[in-house]
Amino acid sequence: MGKVTAIYQSIEKGEQIRLDQPALFIAGFGLEGDSHGGRDRRQVCLFGLSSIEQLKKADGAGLCTRRFKQNITTADIKLFKLPLGTQVRIGETLQEITQIGKKCFGCEIADQDGKCILANEVVFTAVIEGGYIKEGDFVTVIK
Repeated sequence: MGKVTAIYQSIEKGEQIRLDQPALFIAGFGLEGDSHGGRDRRQVCLFGLSSIEQLKKADGAGLCTRRFKQNITTADIKLFKLPLGTQVRIGETLQEITQIGKKCFGCEIADQDGKCILANEVVFTAVIEGGYIKEGDFVTVIK
């Protein structure tokens, strides 16, 4: 079991704000008002605190790492190690893992060794049951 440590919304592409109140996630869409919502099976983007720390050690190298924006930051759970199709309860929502990793567009990291955290540890989900999520909510694997 993990927990939510932050929720972010991108009202415009490239702009990210941290939400300090419960956020509404809509079934079949994602985070209400988010510019990335409604993207077929990539409705919500999750990234773990431990992965963020590794990214910071890379000192922001790479175009993707500077442009990347997640919706939910998690702790104490490695969602990227779960198989596709796994369902997780996050706050009031039920979400299904639909993609692990994000396509790299070529950068210093890929050119050096090809081992980018974004390509391996970002998780995308589809919202099956909507509801509210707030900081401190649990992330529980259902099946």
